[in-house]
Amino acid sequence: MPPKPSNTLTPAELRLMKILWTRGESAVADIAAAAADESPLAYTSVLTTVRILEQKGYVTHRQHGRAFLYSPCVAEDEASRSEIRHVLERFFGNSRERLVLSLLGDDELTADELKRLKERIAATQEDDQVSGMADRMRVRR
Repeated sequence: MPPKPSNTLTPAELRLMKILWTRGESAVADIAAAAADESPLAYTSVLTTVRILEQKGYVTHRQHGRAFLYSPCVAEDEASRSEIRHVLERFFGNSRERLVLSLLGDDELTADELKRLKERIAATQEDDQVSGMADRMRVRR
């Protein structure tokens, strides 16, 4: 029995998606040319990968003359959140706390990154407090 297809992006798929997110609608030949900046890819490899991306729901196509033009139909930030949710589920049992603690335990975390994380946590707490106050005010009325 073949393995169940994954909705996460392989490195090759992500490489082509980044090109499409940057360029927008593109023909396979244009995608292959853009990918050649990093390392050349055969036209057929790009075509196969783009078709897989279409099956996964990441791209769509329209016909223009004899060529198909492919466009991303999933935004980069949406794909990123999906990948993070996948990692969160697979490795951290859906615990955001375990994920963050794992990142904080990483020796490669810089002082600037840690500062920005603290600021973001503080801002989130402030947003939650404001939102909670607004909810309580609505209940009282």
